[in-house]
Amino acid sequence: MSSRHRIDDFMRGRIIGKIEEGQKITDVAREFDIAHSVVSWLCKSFKTTGMCSRRHGGGRVRSTMPAEDRYIVLLAKRNRRTTAQQVANQFLAASGKQISQKTVARRLRGGGLYARRPVVCVPLTRQHRTARLQCCREHHIWTECENRTGHAYYSQMRVGSVRHRIVDAN
Repeated sequence: MSSRHRIDDFMRGRIIGKIEEGQKITDVAREFDIAHSVVSWLCKSFKTTGMCSRRHGGGRVRSTMPAEDRYIVLLAKRNRRTTAQQVANQFLAASGKQISQKTVARRLRGGGLYARRPVVCVPLTRQHRTARLQCCREHHIWTECENRTGHAYYSQMRVGSVRHRIVDAN
């Protein structure tokens, strides 16, 4: 039997019957011309579930279809400043389907875009503002001192070294 073909329910029942009779998995696999791993997996799933038939539709249900995914990307491209929640609200108004911000972010990432998230800023207290002002004043004094002493020295050094390189190159 080819490895690309699915095993039908009748064949599965025969395989399980042979194993329950006491035959080894390798012998059963050789008899039915199936890979050892397939027979082993079938035996293991039969022992745990008690069934040997396949269950269909075990995948996750998508909340949006590919055409709707393209529409979500289009909504985001129309206005780059919209947040994921705003795109979700626009999609709800257009299609009547409720989707989450996470879904919008995933669909945009699939389209090569990234969802904007609204920034929540922590309100600053009076102590925060005074500490920041004091730090700025100290930094201002430091830059004035640096400009008076070190800045001119370093600029001369740079000009001198450039002149020196030009002389050496000729």
